[in-house]
Amino acid sequence: MRSFVHMLNKQTRFEVRLGELAFRGVDKDGQPIFEQKRVDILLGVDLVLLAAKQQITKAILVAGDSDFLPAVEVAKKEGVLIHLYHGVKNNPHRDLWEKCDERTAITFDFVKDILRPPKTAP
Repeated sequence: MRSFVHMLNKQTRFEVRLGELAFRGVDKDGQPIFEQKRVDILLGVDLVLLAAKQQITKAILVAGDSDFLPAVEVAKKEGVLIHLYHGVKNNPHRDLWEKCDERTAITFDFVKDILRPPKTAP
């Protein structure tokens, strides 16, 4: 995992935001339950800061819950266009869907098109 995160951090115009794992008890089989915390707020702060500093004009958000609503609202007030990519099995929160400027459902066909190799010119 560390090697993967290190490689991601080396990418141009790319940053990794790592939260923290919080222990939440054990399941019925005695296995520990961990929950990732703070990632949403880290990403929300980044969105607001980049928007306020006018370093972005468009943001792509891959989410479904309403945790990002405050950051989306601030970024939009700063003139940032927000494009929401969301799942279809669990629809995105209605308020998030309504606040975003553009929306794309992440369907099987959508993913298949992304993974398809580009056509080369003859």
